[in-house]
Amino acid sequence: MKYNDLVVEKNTRPARKGRGISAGQGKTAGRGTKGQKARTGHRKMPAGFMGGQRAIMQAVPKLKGFKSFHAKAEVVYTDRLNDLKGKVDNFTLAENSLISSPFAKVKIISRGELTAKIELETQFASKSAIEAIKKAGGSFKKVAILQKAKKEA
Repeated sequence: MKYNDLVVEKNTRPARKGRGISAGQGKTAGRGTKGQKARTGHRKMPAGFMGGQRAIMQAVPKLKGFKSFHAKAEVVYTDRLNDLKGKVDNFTLAENSLISSPFAKVKIISRGELTAKIELETQFASKSAIEAIKKAGGSFKKVAILQKAKKEA
């Protein structure tokens, strides 16, 4: 037998509460004296119950409105597209550090002057941005949001 093969089990028995004074946890069984928590069934209080005064959920102030959990589209301005050529999609924008990830929603917004002739394929673009792209000799095509490929288990 080796030291690491030993099966170690605890030597203490579970406490037998409320089994007489000599047992050490007799009479009130560690619950103090009287009151709601000393009684049987005290664990059945609803969550947030605070002893008869209003519950914690009612006492905490709430914010008006709601919080949207939809990811906002990342904005790319047309003057940042001048360095790009040919077909421009989410992967091209991510490679050039214009967006954080190729799987993010992208919206192109008009700012400055666009001189590059590009074929843009993103999720959104403002009307003025589309006009600027067409004026520079390019084209815009709306595509669906790219989804990450799921790994097979």
